[in-house]
Amino acid sequence: MPTAVEYARANSARFLDELKALLRIPSVSTLPEHKNDVRRAADSLAAELKRLRMENVHLIETAGHPLVYADWLHAPGKPTVLCYGHYDVQPPDPLDEWLSPPFEPTERDGNLYARGAVDDKGQMYMHVKALESLFASHSGTLPLNVRVILEGEEEVGGEAIAKFVREHPEQLKADFALVSDTEMFAPELPTLCVGLRGMIYTEIEARGARTDLHSGMYGGAAPNPFVALAHIIAQLKDKDGRILIPGFYDKIKAPSADELKTWKGLPFDEEHYRQTEVGSAQLTGEPGYSVLERTWARPTLDVHGMPGGFTGAGAKTVIPARATAKISMRLVPDMTPQESFAQYKRYVESLKPVGIELSVRLIHSGDPIVIGTDNPYIRAATKALRHAWNKDTVFIRSGGSIPIVGDFERHLKIPTVMMGFGLPDDNLHAPNEKFHLPNFYRGIESIITFFEELGR
Repeated sequence: MPTAVEYARANSARFLDELKALLRIPSVSTLPEHKNDVRRAADSLAAELKRLRMENVHLIETAGHPLVYADWLHAPGKPTVLCYGHYDVQPPDPLDEWLSPPFEPTERDGNLYARGAVDDKGQMYMHVKALESLFASHSGTLPLNVRVILEGEEEVGGEAIAKFVREHPEQLKADFALVSDTEMFAPELPTLCVGLRGMIYTEIEARGARTDLHSGMYGGAAPNPFVALAHIIAQLKDKDGRILIPGFYDKIKAPSADELKTWKGLPFDEEHYRQTEVGSAQLTGEPGYSVLERTWARPTLDVHGMPGGFTGAGAKTVIPARATAKISMRLVPDMTPQESFAQYKRYVESLKPVGIELSVRLIHSGDPIVIGTDNPYIRAATKALRHAWNKDTVFIRSGGSIPIVGDFERHLKIPTVMMGFGLPDDNLHAPNEKFHLPNFYRGIESIITFFEELGR
């Protein structure tokens, strides 16, 4: 009987074909017209988990998109892992910037291009294929106990799974969680992410006149919601990028001296980062902090869009009755979404221009998290990555947010191993998203070895 790694290598072409089939489903969770596609992706994954011999496979209905659950709990005395992933994806816009259709997976230069290729269908599917390989090589058993929970709303805030974890922790009882929704620090450098920024995503709505008005007839007398929002936004940060919300920086836990020393030793080229990843004339941010500190361990505030008014071709001289700004903040330990939003809301309301009514809404939020590295699951993961990559693992933080990691710690009382295999140039949430195929295959092997190590 082949080993699990040998089985995975022998079936790698089929694994890729199956991933491509999943990527062809446009499971865009934020767009109502794709609701049936999101469910189709859930049904597809449930059918695959059943085929693999996972048990108790079913969809958990929610107020939004369904969760997919499965388990196999027949390894007495062995630890239980909760495998998490998400099967929903971001919208593919702007479509004209894709070199190949976003929902027709295309191989180029050793990469697989498609929306969801790395975030998170490709990485989530590594868990599924690792389980298949282990079942095949362990006579229909697994070396440890496994629960699987997959969600279809991660890209829109993850409210459904957060509610389920909060209300039904006994149904997800485990010793640790495995999440593959992060990236390696650099190609060929095995990486474990041990810190995430939290976030709050908000909308500010400004309302002026009762209805849209002609700017020639009413300009100079009627309040303009866009101008009001511009004045408010201009007072949220100074020219150096420091956030001006009173009290916003009061509760920040700085990285340890050891962490900062480790970060300085990482193979990071700031000029390459500026040119290749960011593509701007100059980097910005708070003076006195390195790029890694600014993106991993400092809070941020960003404006994402300002819908309203007239944006079509040509001209329309209208003063809009209302306008909206979508604004988010990334948080770091020990900030909390509740207190940070309250500070932000108070400050925005204090900036309200004359003639304008404001509504400040919280859309979704997530806690910042730092995972301790001194536990048996991180040690086993490090050993497995060393075996698969023949290199020592580096520990990093991520500037992004995965709210479910905080939910697992708070409600299930378990640590999370964030073992991701994306790359910094994989274009998450952007056109031409990709997954480096050698990382897909070696990611499967790393998870196999990780589970076998724990089973021993």
